[in-house]
Amino acid sequence: MTGDSAASAPGTSGARAGRPVGRKPAGSRWGRLLEGGLLHGGVQGSPVLRLFMRWVRRPLLPVMRLWRRNIQLKVVVTTLLMSLGVVLLLGFVVIGQVRNGLLDAKVKASQSQATGGFAVAKQKAEESVSVTGEDATSVDGQPAQNVIQWMSDLVKSLSSGGQGAFDVVTLPVGGESGGGRGPRASGLVDPSSSVPEELRERVDSSSVAAQSYTRIVYNSAQDSQPALVIGKRVNDPNGAPYQLYYLFPLTQEEKSLSLVKGTLATAGLFVVVLLGAIAWLVVRQVVTPVRMAASIAERLSAGKLQERMKVTGEDDIARLGEAFNKMAQNLQLKINQLEDLSRMQRRFVSDVSHELRTPLTTVRMAADVIHDARADFDPVTARSAELLADQIDRFETLLADLLEISRFDAGAAALEAEPIDLREVVRRVVSGAEPLAERKETRIRVVGDQQPVVAEADGRRVERVLRNLVVNAVEHGDGKDVVVKLAAAGGAVAVAVRDYGVGLKPGEATRVFSRFWRADPARARTTGGTGLGLSIALEDARLHGGWLQAWGEPGGGSQFRLTLPRTADEPLRGSPIPLEPSDSRRNRGPADAGRPPAADRTAGGPAPSRDGIPARPGAAAPTADPTALPGSGARVVPRQLPDARNQEDRVGPPEASRTATGSQDANRQGEGTRGR
Repeated sequence: MTGDSAASAPGTSGARAGRPVGRKPAGSRWGRLLEGGLLHGGVQGSPVLRLFMRWVRRPLLPVMRLWRRNIQLKVVVTTLLMSLGVVLLLGFVVIGQVRNGLLDAKVKASQSQATGGFAVAKQKAEESVSVTGEDATSVDGQPAQNVIQWMSDLVKSLSSGGQGAFDVVTLPVGGESGGGRGPRASGLVDPSSSVPEELRERVDSSSVAAQSYTRIVYNSAQDSQPALVIGKRVNDPNGAPYQLYYLFPLTQEEKSLSLVKGTLATAGLFVVVLLGAIAWLVVRQVVTPVRMAASIAERLSAGKLQERMKVTGEDDIARLGEAFNKMAQNLQLKINQLEDLSRMQRRFVSDVSHELRTPLTTVRMAADVIHDARADFDPVTARSAELLADQIDRFETLLADLLEISRFDAGAAALEAEPIDLREVVRRVVSGAEPLAERKETRIRVVGDQQPVVAEADGRRVERVLRNLVVNAVEHGDGKDVVVKLAAAGGAVAVAVRDYGVGLKPGEATRVFSRFWRADPARARTTGGTGLGLSIALEDARLHGGWLQAWGEPGGGSQFRLTLPRTADEPLRGSPIPLEPSDSRRNRGPADAGRPPAADRTAGGPAPSRDGIPARPGAAAPTADPTALPGSGARVVPRQLPDARNQEDRVGPPEASRTATGSQDANRQGEGTRGR
C-alpha cells in the first residue's frame, strides 16, 4: 500500500502533463485520492466517497473545536500520553530484565542437569561394554538385541530422575534408523518435531553440547509448550554414535513472566489514570480563574464596566484577581471621566455654536450696512469694512463646520441617499473652484467622465467632500495642474484628486484628516479655510460606508481617493482606482516623478501641458486596476456611539496606508486618527 501510494504521485503528474489517458493502476487512484483532498478535508472523487468522508469528519469537528478551545483538555491529554509512554518504556525494561533473569537461571540449571545426564549415559555405555564384551555384536556387524534394549532402558532411566522436569530424546546420527536404533523419547514427546533441524546438524558436526529454544510437540492431545533443548553426541555400548537431547519445559517461567506482565499492566494503567486525575485537578485550579478572567474581560469589552472577579485566598491567582479588579476599576473610572469630558465638550461646542447664531446675525447685519456704505469712507476705513465682511464670512463657515462636527459626534447625522451621477457632482465642484484655480494659475482636468458613474449617495455630502479635496489640491498644488479621475468597477465607484505640489511627508497621510491639523503651520490659508474640512469629509465618507484615503510624497504631490459603494449598505471590497498613482517615484523612478504614465498620453492628442500633464481632450477613460480589488472583505468600521468614541477608527483596504516610503501602519488604512 505504501509503495503504491508513494509511486502514484509522479504517475498522476505525468498523465496530467500529456500522457494518454488509459487504465491506471489502483496505486495511482489511491495517490490521487490522498493528494486530492483526503488529507486536506475534501475528496475529488465520486459522490459516495465524498459522502463517506463527510460522514467520517462530521463527528470529529466538535472534538477538534473542543481541543483548540480547551487548554485543560490539552494539558490532561498531554499528561496522559506522556505518562503512558513512560509506563510503557518502564514496563519493557522491567519485563526484559525479568525475562533475562528467569531464562539465565533456567539455562544454568538445565546445563548442569544435562551435563550430568550426558556423563551418566557415557558411564552406562562403558559399564555395558565391560559386562557383555565381544558378545554384544552379531556376525554381520548389526547391533545386538541387548543394545536396542539398552537404549530404551537408558531413556527410561534418564527421564525418571527428572520427575516431569525434563524429557529425554535419542536420535540416530545423520537421521538413519537402521538396525532398530530409531528415535526414542520419554513422556509421549514427538522426537522429530521437538528437536530443531539446525540443532541436530550442530550436534552432528561437533562433539560438544549445543542448545537451542524450541517447542515440545506431543503425540497425544496435550498442547505444545516452549522449552530449552540441550543435545550432545555420545556413543552406545557398541561404540556407534547417537544424539542424546534433554528437553526442559519453560512453562513455569512463561507463567511467571505473564504474571509480571499483568501486574505491570495493571499498575501502569492505575498510574496513568491517577496522573490524569491529578493533572485535571491541578490544571482546573489554574484554568478556572483564567476562564473567569476571560469571561469578565469579554463583558468589560461589551461595556459592562461594573463586572469584577471573585477573589479567594492569598496565592498568586488571588493576587492576579485583585490586580484585575483594580485595573477594571481604574479603567471604569477613566472611561467615565472621558465620557463626562467628551459629553461636556460636545455640549459646550453645540451650545456655543447655537448661542453664537444670534449675535453673529446682528454683527452680520451691521457689517453689511457698513460694507454697503464703504464708498463714502476714506480708503483705510473702506478696507477695514471689507476685511470685516470677509472675516464674518469665515466665522460663519467655521460656525457651520462646528455645528456639523457636533452632529457627527452626537451620532445625529443622517444620510439621504439617492442614485446620483458623480460626473455632475464633479462638474459643479470644478466649476465652483475655477476662480481660485485662475488666481493660482492652475488648470483642473477631469479624466474618466465619458461613462456614467452612478452610486446611491447623498449628493450634498459628496459634493462637500469633493469640494474640500479639489480646493485643497488647488491651494497646495503650487500652480501645477490638478487631475480629477473617476472610475467604477464591481460594487464600488471612486473619485481621486491628484496634485503635483508640495506633497506629504512620511506619516502625514495618517494625520491629514485630524481636526485643525496643518502640514506647515507657517503656511497661510489663502482660501480662509477652517481646518475642519477634511475631518468633516472623512465623517461624510464613513456615513456612506465608504473610504476616504490619502497618499503623498515630499515634492511629488499627493492624491486623495474617495471610494463609495454603488448600493447603500453594500460592503466595500476594493477600489477601482489605486491609492498610489502610477506616476509616483516608486512606480516610475525619480527622473519621471510628477509626469503621467504613457497610457494617459494618447496618440494624436494635444501636446502635453505644463509638467507633462496631458490635456483633457482625447484622454482615455481609466480602467479598474485588478490589484486594487483585493477582495479582502474589509469595509469601513461603523460609527460608534458617543459613549465609546475613545476608541480609534480604522478603515480602508490594505493599500490605504501606503505613503511615499511605504512605512505606514497597514491597519490604519490611510485615514489616520481623527483629531479629538
